[in-house]
Amino acid sequence: METETLESDKAIGVSLVFAAFAVVGAGFMLAGASQIVMAWGFALAVTAAILAVVALQAFDV
Repeated sequence: METETLESDKAIGVSLVFAAFAVVGAGFMLAGASQIVMAWGFALAVTAAILAVVALQAFDV
């Protein structure tokens, strides 16, 4: 008989949170008041996007 185990949706949840941060960072990157704000928005967007991918891989989806 085959048994199934419940898998947690933690990876998807954490990844969605980081994806939301990436969208916020992209918003700052596009509509920032100064070059510094745009640069920090880019840094936030890229870092959050990387962490979203890492979260999916770390929790073995």
